[in-house]
Amino acid sequence: MSECTVRPATLADAEAICAIYGFYVRTTSHNFEYEEPDAAEIARRMRSVFDAGLPYLVGEVNDRVVGFAYASQFRPRPAYRFGVESSVYIDKDSRGRGVGHKLIVALMDRCREAGATQMIAGMGGDHPVSIAFHAVHGFDVVGVVRKVGFKFGQWLDLTLMQREL
Repeated sequence: MSECTVRPATLADAEAICAIYGFYVRTTSHNFEYEEPDAAEIARRMRSVFDAGLPYLVGEVNDRVVGFAYASQFRPRPAYRFGVESSVYIDKDSRGRGVGHKLIVALMDRCREAGATQMIAGMGGDHPVSIAFHAVHGFDVVGVVRKVGFKFGQWLDLTLMQREL
């Protein structure tokens, strides 16, 4: 695999992001969405991240988007303004090749620059690979919310991890 480069996402990336994310909606309990959002909905979500002054990044290999990461405000009230929630998704065929590492490191750097002091990650269901990935990057498990989601005919936990930026 060629070297992955990380850059700020643009609305022109919405279609590629939609394709990557759609796989996870259809096939995993990583998130609790039932229906794949279309590119217009992804673009709307991207605009809300941009409007909040938070980073939305893509990883590219050979000019092809192979992953994305973004931060959103952890909770809407002003007292939470220093906490962000991270999301990182990698194209199914590009996993295990360092794309996620480059994206999360860049995301943490840009969130720090934006004034965030804490980053929270939430993993739906039982996903030891995602938990291990975040642990390698300095996140600690701070809690598990039991049976908070229901997808694919089963109740799912939400594991919360946090790290100081």
